[in-house]
Amino acid sequence: MIASDLRSGVERLGDMIAESRTIVPFTGAGISTECGIPDFRSPGGIWTRNRPIAFDEFVASQEARDESWRRRFAMESVFAAARPGRGHRALASLYRAGKVPAVITQNIDNLHQASGFAAEHVIELHGNTTYARCIGCGQAYQLDWVKRRFDEDGGAPNCTACDEPVKTATISFGQMMPDDEMQRATALSQACDLFIAIGSSLVVWPAAGFPMMAKNAGARLVIINREPTDQDDIADLVIRHDIGETLGPFVGN
Repeated sequence: MIASDLRSGVERLGDMIAESRTIVPFTGAGISTECGIPDFRSPGGIWTRNRPIAFDEFVASQEARDESWRRRFAMESVFAAARPGRGHRALASLYRAGKVPAVITQNIDNLHQASGFAAEHVIELHGNTTYARCIGCGQAYQLDWVKRRFDEDGGAPNCTACDEPVKTATISFGQMMPDDEMQRATALSQACDLFIAIGSSLVVWPAAGFPMMAKNAGARLVIINREPTDQDDIADLVIRHDIGETLGPFVGN
């Protein structure tokens, strides 16, 4: 059912939340755009101006690694200034109330943690851009260390422990999805009675399979997204309105 207007959609969503025992939110870029984080994939987004650097290219080329880090440093002020929006805060309220055991996210901006979710209850399918990891041994690094080494050495640094490249802790094109996170997201999707997909175009697989997985396991499915998605026809409720306005009434509830 597609909500005829914002008010009726919010009222129906409120009823579904009240009737549910276990809610699993699944968030995409749309929940963070009001926080100043750009949607990389949309028309006019970063990836329409700069071709994404695939994982195998990053591994093989020092030049690609340098360019990857230059792009990340250029975005630092945007990520550093971002604060959780109404959507993040509403989900955190449901989390504190015991309705939401964890959130599954395609986002890399750390805003769910900043909103009040414990880090272990944020399942990051595409990683996190607020720190770095060695692609060999997994050693974690702070971004200021990477920036200092980049400036001193004139290029992207390698790990001090194993000498493999250091990369933002994100999942790049061509990189394997994190097995533990995929397993946890699968278990949550199959166990909830309400699955809410928020701000995701539901076109990036395998992550886009979780709403359908939840629906097939018996959960009710809500999709909140400004634009239509390929899964609207299986949803119990579709709200095509601003995410902040839709979820704002649930902040603090």
